[in-house]
Amino acid sequence: MMTEQRMKWVCDYCTYENWPSAIKCTMCRAQRSSGPIITEEHYKSSPTVESGLEWDPPRTEGSSSLLICPDSSARPRVRPASTAETTNKWSCQICTYLNWPRAIRCTQCLCQRQRTCSPTESPQTSGSNAGCRPAPLSHVDPCEEYNDRNRLNTGQQHWTCTTCTYQNWPKARKCVVCDKPKPNNQEAIELGESEEPSAIINEQDRSRWRGSCSGGQGPRRSPPTSKREAEVKMDFQRIELAAGAMSSKEEQEIDFKKLKQIKNRMRKTDWLFLNACAGVVEGDLTAVEAYKSSGGDIARQLTSDEVRLLNRSSAFDAGFTLVHLAIRFQRQDMLAILLTEVNQQAAKCIPSMVCPELTEQLRREIAASLHQRKGDFTCYFLTDLVTFTLPADIEDLPPAVQEKLFDEVLDRDVQKELEEESPVINWSLEVGTRLDSRLYALWNRTAGDCLLDSVLQATWGIYDKDSVLRKTLHDSLHDCSHWFYTRWKEWESWYSQSFGLHFSLREEQWQEDWAFILSLASQPGASLEQTHIFVLAHILRRPIIVYGVKYYKSFRGETLGYTRFQGVYLPLLWEQSFCWKSPIALGYTRGHFSALVAMENDGYDNRGAGANLNTDDDVTVTFLPLVDSERKLLHIHFLSAQEMGNEEQQEKLLREWLDCCVTDGGTLVAMQKSSRRRNHPLVTQMVEKWLDRYRQIHPCASLSDGEEDEEDEDE
Repeated sequence: MMTEQRMKWVCDYCTYENWPSAIKCTMCRAQRSSGPIITEEHYKSSPTVESGLEWDPPRTEGSSSLLICPDSSARPRVRPASTAETTNKWSCQICTYLNWPRAIRCTQCLCQRQRTCSPTESPQTSGSNAGCRPAPLSHVDPCEEYNDRNRLNTGQQHWTCTTCTYQNWPKARKCVVCDKPKPNNQEAIELGESEEPSAIINEQDRSRWRGSCSGGQGPRRSPPTSKREAEVKMDFQRIELAAGAMSSKEEQEIDFKKLKQIKNRMRKTDWLFLNACAGVVEGDLTAVEAYKSSGGDIARQLTSDEVRLLNRSSAFDAGFTLVHLAIRFQRQDMLAILLTEVNQQAAKCIPSMVCPELTEQLRREIAASLHQRKGDFTCYFLTDLVTFTLPADIEDLPPAVQEKLFDEVLDRDVQKELEEESPVINWSLEVGTRLDSRLYALWNRTAGDCLLDSVLQATWGIYDKDSVLRKTLHDSLHDCSHWFYTRWKEWESWYSQSFGLHFSLREEQWQEDWAFILSLASQPGASLEQTHIFVLAHILRRPIIVYGVKYYKSFRGETLGYTRFQGVYLPLLWEQSFCWKSPIALGYTRGHFSALVAMENDGYDNRGAGANLNTDDDVTVTFLPLVDSERKLLHIHFLSAQEMGNEEQQEKLLREWLDCCVTDGGTLVAMQKSSRRRNHPLVTQMVEKWLDRYRQIHPCASLSDGEEDEEDEDE
């Protein structure tokens, strides 16, 4: 045990003695110096400092090249155990830090010193008895004496940090190591003046030492009373550190109470914002995505309390946003995402943003309508059939107001890519114009939850902000893992063989890939795959049609790969009688999903293609093509070997799961039916409040038009 104690290495910054196996300091986390460990055996013969002689560093027997420079950063790592300075220090019972004898609390952890009588420590006195010093030092470390004298002889005194004991330059306002603010020197001075009888360094002694060290150009000479000066210097440091410990304790108690009050006021969104700020500083994009996924404001500014809570004044300033932090720390990738998000949030206005109270009620309704099926296939499902459509009252607004509304609710880039660059939607003039079944791509968040957001937007018109649908997706995959795993494995094998890739995987490899799919469902912000769409079709109990681009493209327009999302996803593991035949439509463009919705129309109008199937005037029928622009049938995902067949057999399967018909132009379409009267009342109320925001712009325009008409009549 004694050998291990002697082999400990001392931190260059906080002087904490660490175990030999530690590569960093346990207290301040400073890196261990790469120099050799100098043990007590190597330093047994320490020369005494004599007047008129240069300091001669000791040399070891094994190596003559080891030079210990007369500097505090290069002194021996472990001081001799016989030095009175080490003996007089008391060890903290909590953190084992060696404190000065007069410190009443530990400098590191502020733990109260235990008042126990020690045979090696003389009783401490104050007041008139303060002048009684302990026994004279029998042996003084020459390195310590030399370095202490050097610090005394400097024109300006360094100040010691009360937290990590690092000695900083006088001009430094904060500790270089731990960023602790510089303590108030006036308190140390007042404490020193209150103990006048004690042998503290006076100005005459200080000037005498300064003159002896700076008077001539010859070699440095030790002062005549070197032991006395070193002892007085150590006493001065003890009092200064004790005063700093007392003042810092009071300040920390006040700070602790203040921080506790701030933490009690913090909400979940506030903590996510602080994590996002720290993520920008540390380069962690996951924290930023988590804050965005929660619906947080990207333009939010840091308050003084939040900066105090983060406790990194060098990195965070009050009034800073995530964009400011990304600029300060040169996070170019985050900056591009944040700037895009700020611009979009400032320009977008969707129904769920206008009515946050109704949106929260809808989320509670969705959570209440989720149930788990009993039996072998214990998948979760929704009990309500809801389909979101844009209100027909939009057409009653002036053209300028309509354009503003569409700019704020639609994703123009997605709409353009799906319509123009690759004709995926609205490519049929018959379906889009004569049958009034034009599809609109709604704007949503760009995080990894875009699939779940688009599914809820196509049904309830809101986001999956609370990750209710994601949790349901994960639980369904976990509880019905065997059912979905069998379908997924069989489909992946067939899909690879259809491209001429004949290979076989071990069961362990299949299990690893499946475990990765399961893990994606449980991580907020993680991108989802085709299997998750297949599971969502079972949760909704209705088909999902994905209209997507065929190829991945870079920002330069270069083709990177083939996408596999486009097609029809049927709830094949349910009974047909348990499911609805009215599908929802999603759009996929370059790693992003969007909800594709139609606008309300007159259901009784004879628009051909067998549309006049329901005489209810309140029913809207939207015709969704089941073929692409090249008249090829859309793929049906996750079919078993018995269900796979030629195109006629697949069309028959589609007719069994969807309400299908053929237009006059020969296009196979699926009918999506929705009814405002049968829709959820909260959804209707949310849409009405959102639309009232634009109706308030309408009277101004109509008033100006009316005034022009009156002027025309007067003429």
